[in-house]
Amino acid sequence: MFFERPDSGEIAVLVHIDFYDQAEKYGPEEFIELSISAGADPVAVVVGSRQRPDPKYFIGSGKLEEIKDIVLREEAQVVLFDHALSPSQERNLEAHLNCRVLDRTGLILDIFAQRARTHEGKLQVELAQLQHMSTRLIRGWTHLERQKGGIGMRGPGETQLETDRRLLRERIKTIQKRLDKVNSQRDQSRRSRSRSAMPTVSLVGYTNAGKSTLFNKATGAEVYAADQLFATLDPTLRRLEVEQIGSVVLADTVGFIRQLPHRLVKAFQATLKESSEADLLVHVIDCADIARDDNIKEVDAVLEEIGASEVPTLKVFNKIDALATGEPRIDRDENGKPYRVWVSAKEGLGIDLLQQSIAELVGEDIINDTLIISSDQGRFRAMLFEQGAVRSEEYDEHGRSVLEVSLPKKDFMQLLARAGISEEQVMAA
Repeated sequence: MFFERPDSGEIAVLVHIDFYDQAEKYGPEEFIELSISAGADPVAVVVGSRQRPDPKYFIGSGKLEEIKDIVLREEAQVVLFDHALSPSQERNLEAHLNCRVLDRTGLILDIFAQRARTHEGKLQVELAQLQHMSTRLIRGWTHLERQKGGIGMRGPGETQLETDRRLLRERIKTIQKRLDKVNSQRDQSRRSRSRSAMPTVSLVGYTNAGKSTLFNKATGAEVYAADQLFATLDPTLRRLEVEQIGSVVLADTVGFIRQLPHRLVKAFQATLKESSEADLLVHVIDCADIARDDNIKEVDAVLEEIGASEVPTLKVFNKIDALATGEPRIDRDENGKPYRVWVSAKEGLGIDLLQQSIAELVGEDIINDTLIISSDQGRFRAMLFEQGAVRSEEYDEHGRSVLEVSLPKKDFMQLLARAGISEEQVMAA
């Protein structure tokens, strides 16, 4: 598969191999999008099939020479593999092809490095990059592996390679400490939101499913959104007003992708915690994507990895404007609960139905009611204010406090138990 010669950007040759024992086979289309998102200009895609990877070059000798011919003819600057390569395979390929070689993990890390905007995002990406780089240091320092010599320089010392590994380890520790500080601040914010009884709804989904566009349309925010993979990385939180519930926190998180590098999942653990501790997950799906079902499985796999598989989930099938017969609607289960919503974030279709579904699902566990607090129940009244659950307060003709409250039902029951009163004693008739 060949492309027209590019006008700018790094000229790249892409390699995609299918293996016979591979449970699920994918085409190279997504990898082509990934390479373009990274700023590469693919001039050719080399595809093939193998029983298993070659331990030295990953590919066979025939494919190796085919790639080398294309690199020479097209004057390619980089060869990108749609697979995870070992450090030795990467070095051997670079030596034979006389150009840079990057595997899928390295490519995704490069895209993340380009897109990270916040301090936390940059730290997370740098941590993942350094951890990835630490296994590949030797390729850049083969001429410096011996220990230093010369007058006044002889002795045990350490090799240049050992020096760089030590510096890498120190930098990784420094970044980890900074991230721990950021994580503690994020945890404090989550606890604060929990105390204020504000439910959290987290948007998750495959990359380029339209999460950020939906986030902007629902909240009026201006998060960067584009028709490309990993357009946004940094988590964004906004308040969303939902009828019958009040305020909820809507969180836009990083998109997932097939074979998302484990180091990235680990580095973004704190960011993804917004999903694992949310009250509701809104799984945004590109309903017009032919790989829709496979993408859903990939997202479910990552959610399980970060401990979010048990969080209640609402599936949102986005981009109905790309379907011939797409109409906004809510699909309900046998209990009448919403489990799927069809919308078009780009056209603003079905956003009201999405908010209605969120209200129904989150509102099940929210107390939105009027309480009448007598003078001898002042301790309970103080607890409600401390919890941030009071929306308004008035007094009736008997001098009792009439409170409009909104808080999770479990928190309400805990406060009643601590105050030693029953639900009937405070609920308005």
